[in-house]
Amino acid sequence: MADQVSPFLRTIFTDITGGMLSHQLLGKCATQEMDMMDCIEAYGFDRGPRKCYSYIEDFKECQGKTKQFMRFVALRKERDRQIACGLLDGDKKYKSPKIDSF
Repeated sequence: MADQVSPFLRTIFTDITGGMLSHQLLGKCATQEMDMMDCIEAYGFDRGPRKCYSYIEDFKECQGKTKQFMRFVALRKERDRQIACGLLDGDKKYKSPKIDSF
C-alpha cells in the first residue's frame, strides 16, 4: 500500500502527475479515498494498512465493485436454476422489476 501512496523517487513530474491517479476530481469514490488517506496519514505507512484495513477495503470495493458483481452473478445463477427447474417459463423468464421496487 505504501508504494501506491508515496513515490520512491520524488521529482517535479511526480508532483505534476500525482493528482491523475486520484479519485478526488469527479470520482464516485472520493469520500472513501479521503477517509482511507486520512487514516493512513494518521497511522503512517507501517501501521496504516493494519489499522485502516476497513477503510482500505471500502475503497477497493468502491473502485472494483466486486461484491456488487458477485451479487449479480448469484442472482443470475438463481434465475437460471429456477428456469431449469421449470418455476419460471415463458414471459416470466426475463421480466423486469417493478418501478421503485428497490
